[in-house]
Amino acid sequence: MENVQIAFWVVAMLVMVALAFDFMNGFHDAANSIATVVSTGVLKPGQAVLFAAFFNFLAIFIFHLSVAATVGKGFVQPGIVDAHVVFGALIGAITWNIVTWYYGIPSSSSHALIGGIVGAVMTKAGAGALISAGILKTVLFIFVSPLLGFLLGTLMMVLVSWGFRRATPSRVDRWFRRLQLVSAGAYSLGHGGNDAQKTIGIIWMLLIATGYTAASAASPPTWVIVCCYLAIATGTMFGGWRIVKTMGQKITKLKPVGGFCAETGGAITLFLATALGIPVSTTHTITGAIVGVGSTRRASAVRWGVAGNIVWAWIFTIPASAFVAAVAYWFSLIIF
Repeated sequence: MENVQIAFWVVAMLVMVALAFDFMNGFHDAANSIATVVSTGVLKPGQAVLFAAFFNFLAIFIFHLSVAATVGKGFVQPGIVDAHVVFGALIGAITWNIVTWYYGIPSSSSHALIGGIVGAVMTKAGAGALISAGILKTVLFIFVSPLLGFLLGTLMMVLVSWGFRRATPSRVDRWFRRLQLVSAGAYSLGHGGNDAQKTIGIIWMLLIATGYTAASAASPPTWVIVCCYLAIATGTMFGGWRIVKTMGQKITKLKPVGGFCAETGGAITLFLATALGIPVSTTHTITGAIVGVGSTRRASAVRWGVAGNIVWAWIFTIPASAFVAAVAYWFSLIIF
């Protein structure tokens, strides 16, 4: 009885840590949803975070839990995950998020979590304990999601420019100030649908490993789903303003028409990835879309130095969070 009681409190603590990561995910990645709509002046910052948080939570009714299934059952061989692995993964991801938020770097919370899982699992059982198909698919989309965002953002901008070529600038601005509310809502919906499911997946992984949920269960408990969507929406409401400035102002200057095209291209990418069950980076996606929109004007409209710094952060995310996760895994063996 005593061992069960200890296990329960360990699991409860880890669920709280996971929800803290989910909150930080929303806080850290709020910029992905609101940077364009704030930088174009369509919404004030306070209005934008409430708007984005609403659509983050609304995603609970829209998307199937395909991404949660990939994270919960598609990364690690059965029987490997335990409370120590989950602790290491979460601490690795949270640490990297705090560092990149402090320096205003729009890195990927998703890949920080995946790096954390990889680091903790390899420390416990080696690379053979990982499911290569799930890992490789996710790593592939590190490159695919920003490229797809770039292509769709560029295509949207070209189509809109051609379609409104005879309209006056004031009319274009007036129309796209309204339409940007639609595109921002769609992107926030995609953000909530893909990112909240990653935390659902790791809590599901924890509950299966500790025997609180059957491995044969088709989906995680309802309370896990609701709590994770609430946590990411709440985090978005508080907003990561340091990163908003980088995303909305430093990469390229956006007008409402550009914001609409970037958000629409990014939203299509997220909807596609979520339908396929692939945990992608909303940060990578919207950055690629913003760069694509900026480059349609001229190459010099994009601050490539800033974009380059962001790419370096992307490269270091998985190894850095994996290293911290490995250290946290060993530390957890001492404390519980």
